[in-house]
Amino acid sequence: MTIEALVFFDRHEPEFDESLTDASRCLKGQPLQRTWHHFTSDDEKFFAGTWEAEPGCWKVNYTENEFCQILSGRSVLRDEAGNELALKAGDNFVIPAGFSGQWEVLETTRKIYVIYQP
Repeated sequence: MTIEALVFFDRHEPEFDESLTDASRCLKGQPLQRTWHHFTSDDEKFFAGTWEAEPGCWKVNYTENEFCQILSGRSVLRDEAGNELALKAGDNFVIPAGFSGQWEVLETTRKIYVIYQP
C-alpha cells in the first residue's frame, strides 16, 4: 500500500447522505441528519466520517464502538437510567457497544465519527 491510500477528510470526496431520523426512534421532533462518509475498511467493520444533526431527540442503541469528536453545536447524551452528559465542541469520547439511551441535539451538532463494528 502507498501513501496515496491515506484519506484526508479535507481532500477526499466523501459519500454524502441526508435523511430524517427514523420516526419510530424519535422522542422530540424528527431531526434531519447528514453524513459525509470518508472511509470503510475492506472487511466493512471500520468506518470514519463526519456527521451532523439538527435539533431533536431520539433513542440510541449502539451495537458498534464509536469514537466521537464534537466539532460544533451542543448535545446531551443520556443513558437508560436518566444520567446525562452535556456535549460541546472540543469533547472527545468513546461510546462502547451496548450503550443505550437518548441523543438530544440542542444546537445543530457536527462530529467526526470513527466506528468499529465487530
